[in-house]
This record gives sequence, structure tokens and C-alpha cells, in this order.
Amino acid sequence: MATKILVHGAGHKATSWDKIISYMGDNEDIVCPNLSSILEGKEASYENLYSVFVKYCNEIDGHIHLCGLSLGGILTLNYTLDFPQKVKTLVLIGTPYKVPKLAFSFQNIIFRFLPKSIFETMAFDKKNTFALGNTMKNLDFSNRVKSIECPTLVLCGKKDSANIKSAHFLAQNIKNAELEIIEDTGHVVNEENPEVLAQILTEFYSKNDF
Repeated sequence: MATKILVHGAGHKATSWDKIISYMGDNEDIVCPNLSSILEGKEASYENLYSVFVKYCNEIDGHIHLCGLSLGGILTLNYTLDFPQKVKTLVLIGTPYKVPKLAFSFQNIIFRFLPKSIFETMAFDKKNTFALGNTMKNLDFSNRVKSIECPTLVLCGKKDSANIKSAHFLAQNIKNAELEIIEDTGHVVNEENPEVLAQILTEFYSKNDF
């Protein structure tokens, strides 16, 4: 049975998947890397983060199921494009296929005025959050996603207005991708609607884990 890797976003830690895992009956093959931990003290530039994520995935024997939210979705999308032979399925939750430069710039302005303590609940501290944001501005996978051939599930909360268009783009441009919009839910689907997400993932994996 292939390992399922659930990857959190920049605003959260690996523990954000705890409720999901508790609702999924067969969870022995699930791992949730903590992105700040696998960096092992390196600066959280996107290049560094993606490099250690690749290493993490490649060290797992056999095929893998990738599931990522937001930043985690970007990492899993990037990996699937670079290592298609390794990925059995892909689940993208609230994931932009192209980083919105204006939104990121506005976000960085807001972050600049927030106290360091606010970042304690996020994936990275204040310094590394800025480093990550500044090195992601030019990410754009729009011309590459059509090459993805593994079973893909695109999910987005109906209230996640920032990523709804991206969800439709990904679903339309990835071969045989399924799209599901989750009602009464915003961006952080795994925390806002864990029971529904767990059910969706369980059904998807039951169809594709052979």
C-alpha cells in the first residue's frame, strides 16, 4: 500500500491534519511532514523548502499519494510535475497554480506589522515567512499542469474566493481531474471541515490505492 503524504500550508503546522487522520479508519500509511522541521535550520526560501521536500518524498520506498493544502499544494504539484513516476495520486486543496503577486505583496505588508508571537502558530517564524513569500513570487505552473497523468482530485472551500478560479483551472487542465467544491467552508479545509474532507479522501484513496 502506497504511503499517503499530507502537507500543510504556511499558516499551520503538521498537527492541522490530526482530526483528518482520526476520521480516516486506515491511517497507518499516513505521514504528515512538518515543513519547518524538515528544513533542519535552513532559511525557508522556496528553493530550500522544495529541495528538502523532494528529499523527504524520494526517501520513501515505492509510490506515494500526495495531498497538499495551499503551500503544501504548491509543493506537491511541483513534485508531481518533476517526478511523475513516483506519484500515484495527487490531491490539491485550495492551491494556486500561479502565485498571485499582488496578493502576496499585500500579505507581506500586513505581516510586517504583526508581532513575532503571531507567527508561533504558523509554519515558520516571521523572518522565514518573509523569506518564503519573497521567493515564491514568480512561481507559475500554468503551462505545465497539462502533463499530469496520475488520478487527481482538486478541492476548494466554496468560501475560498482567492482559490476558486485556480481550482477550476486545475480541474480543466489536468487530465481526468475531479473537482469538488466543499460547501460552507473557507480556505483551511482540513481544520474547518475535517470530517467531510476525511470522507472525501477516504473515498478517493479507496478507488485509487491498488
